[in-house]
Amino acid sequence: MLEIQKDKELLALVVLNNELAFKVLHDRYSVKMFLYAFNIIKNKEVCEDIVQNIFIDFWNKRQSKNINNIKSYLFKSVKYKIFNYFRDQKISKEDITRLNLIDLSINASQKMEYHELETTIYASVNKLPKRCKEIFELSRFHYKSNKEISEELEISIQAVKNQISKALSLIKKDLQSDGVILYFISVPLV
Repeated sequence: MLEIQKDKELLALVVLNNELAFKVLHDRYSVKMFLYAFNIIKNKEVCEDIVQNIFIDFWNKRQSKNINNIKSYLFKSVKYKIFNYFRDQKISKEDITRLNLIDLSINASQKMEYHELETTIYASVNKLPKRCKEIFELSRFHYKSNKEISEELEISIQAVKNQISKALSLIKKDLQSDGVILYFISVPLV
């Protein structure tokens, strides 16, 4: 019976220490959270730890947190953990380019639910020039490497990099003009 309940009802039960409700939420979102993290980090153990730590933290703070949307809360938690992982690692610029667009602004996240931000980003992506959009989508939404894209489209890797850079710049400009502030993580080349 708990399996078909809405997130809000399950969340209310979790606050009341209902372990079954917690398990249902875990089963509902843990795989999606793992896949999201894995598409960025590409490290199974790290991603499993991220998801596990988020759920441990959620359970431990279930009565002190004021959560209205559990899905949004969980995926924002994944984003922050990914950001922290990259911040704490010495990584290459190529690893950073695997990151999806991440909203790291607390103000923006309080004003806009995750799905609204996602809709805004997709609308911005749809405004890109045709070839630029195609390359950006292959990179960010289909998680293909620059090399895979260059082989598939029969263009140079540098052309792929240039188009992705152009797309990020145009999307950032478009989103800022809409009042959405996104931070694009960049790490200086070491």
